[in-house]
Amino acid sequence: METKTLSIPNISCGHCVMTIKKELGEVAGVSKVEGDPAGKSITLEWDAPATLKRIKEVLTEINYPASE
Repeated sequence: METKTLSIPNISCGHCVMTIKKELGEVAGVSKVEGDPAGKSITLEWDAPATLKRIKEVLTEINYPASE
């Protein structure tokens, strides 16, 4: 199991977090998505077949690109 917190500058409200949770929840292997609109970040837990690369691709596709 891998865990990572990503900075997501485009998060502005709880609706943003819900959108991210919904989309990343559909990625096979992602088991947990927690969001913090005030901190503009999300914390993820995942196992294979999910990869950090794929998670970042999905975030970019839905207009919430991660910045490191």
